[in-house]
Amino acid sequence: MTILITGGTGNIGRCVAKLLADHHPRVMTRKPTSKLDVYGDFERPDTWADVLKGVTSVYLFPFADAKFVSAAHEAGVRRFVVHSAAAAAFAITDDGTALAEHLIDERDGHRAVEAMVEATGAEWTHLRPGLLAANALAWADQIRATGVVKEPYPDTGYPWVHEADVAELAVEALLTDEHVSAAYTLTGPANVSQIDQVRAISAAIGREIRFEELSPDQISPEEYPPWLLELLAGTDVLKPTDTFERLTGREPRTFAQWALDHAADFR
Repeated sequence: MTILITGGTGNIGRCVAKLLADHHPRVMTRKPTSKLDVYGDFERPDTWADVLKGVTSVYLFPFADAKFVSAAHEAGVRRFVVHSAAAAAFAITDDGTALAEHLIDERDGHRAVEAMVEATGAEWTHLRPGLLAANALAWADQIRATGVVKEPYPDTGYPWVHEADVAELAVEALLTDEHVSAAYTLTGPANVSQIDQVRAISAAIGREIRFEELSPDQISPEEYPPWLLELLAGTDVLKPTDTFERLTGREPRTFAQWALDHAADFR
């Protein structure tokens, strides 16, 4: 049995590859750097044959299209674990806001990939993580350089999910039959505001980090498109779920734990 990891150089994909190390997975990437890596590109069908040769299970990154999914199934893939998103389960109606439009587009895009996989007749599991704790890595440069994080809406919080939780369930779905034909929305255990994220990172690295709230006239529309500002302003579209605890018997990892795990990225 050969397991293929697409998106294997991303935050979750790297965790999946590490957890599967004893199974010698194949990692599809456009920049191979290790003996597990094989060159492959979703936009280059001529690379797929080597990537898919002998593969029976795939951890599928969401940028795949119907042609790749079909090629994988025809090559012998019998199980897909789809890296989807929480938006795929959102019951969103178009209320004219930029956020609703964005979430509808995201929902429809992820559902389309899920549907492609289901249409092959192969076994499938859809993992739908919410907002990733790893998004905070966008602050790394400014924290290292200035010790300051500048954002609007400091008190807005979401249940940020640790990539290790997603990877752990992905591996379970790849190696066991317990999650076939299941779709799981995954979040962290509780909402954590932006200012509390910064406090957690500060504690993890043992260095004071200040949070400076940006006012409306300091916000760049290029950096903060309307849908993002509406998200940062606060919405109840994504609430904490008990999925990880229900499946594993353990609480999801906290944002504070994520900050400890990534302390080196902020030093």
